[in-house]
Amino acid sequence: MEIKASMVKELRDKTGAGMMDAKKALVETDGDMDKAIELLRQKGMASADKKMGRIAAEGVVASYVEGKNGAMVEVNCETDFVAKNEDFKEFANMMAKAVLALNPASVEELLSKDCPVCKKPIEEVIKEKIAKIGEKITIRRFVRYDVAGSVNTYIHNGKIGVMLEVTGTPDETLTKDICLHIASNAPEFVSREEIPAEVIAEEKRIEMGKEDLANKPEQIREKIVEGRVNKLMAQRCLLEQPFVKNPDLTISQLIEGKCQIVKFDRYVLGEGLEKRQDNFAQEVMSQIKG
Repeated sequence: MEIKASMVKELRDKTGAGMMDAKKALVETDGDMDKAIELLRQKGMASADKKMGRIAAEGVVASYVEGKNGAMVEVNCETDFVAKNEDFKEFANMMAKAVLALNPASVEELLSKDCPVCKKPIEEVIKEKIAKIGEKITIRRFVRYDVAGSVNTYIHNGKIGVMLEVTGTPDETLTKDICLHIASNAPEFVSREEIPAEVIAEEKRIEMGKEDLANKPEQIREKIVEGRVNKLMAQRCLLEQPFVKNPDLTISQLIEGKCQIVKFDRYVLGEGLEKRQDNFAQEVMSQIKG
């Protein structure tokens, strides 16, 4: 019997199974929809759609670097127990490699492409993992660097990921240290020049409205606010932050004559999702001191 695309779509809609799995089930059952559903249920592939409604805020951040290029990805699951599973971690690493190789524009595009490792559509690979592991699995976000200089990454316990691009000729220890610093101190910008004017204006507005300045003359208030905002902006800029391993040096002084920082990305696992919040910066610092 000819298996039409409409039949595959119908089976997928009913079961949540992957496209290839749905087609194989229809072929094996000679197009019998009920038997195909039963077959998929027996294989554990018909419940993935139900699992996709759950909250997945655990998981890992993984990265992969090859030459001057690199990729970092956040892959989520439901429990920390699964996040620590070697099979799940290998899958996350495979997704980082896939992002680097395929250069997709979005998560949706990534899911539609064939995995370079297993030669199947990534969407289907995820469905298979859900059936095997028994939890919702999602690729939340990724970033890919294709650089003129060099790229380095740092992953802290799978919970914080940093990707860094620099130019110049730094040694790997220096760039790793900078990545570790970014993981710990969470800068938002490389330098002052990157800070949008509206961000500075908003901070000024907040500071001007603080009660301790209410009775001071306008000119005095302006000077105090300017000083406070400058301090706040310095805390948010990587180059002006005291180096986590040696606070006597700023990052700018640390890299002087060695390299220039082009950009960075910092992922915190589950950031913005509904989940228990850990003090990751404190955890990084404790390991440095330990």
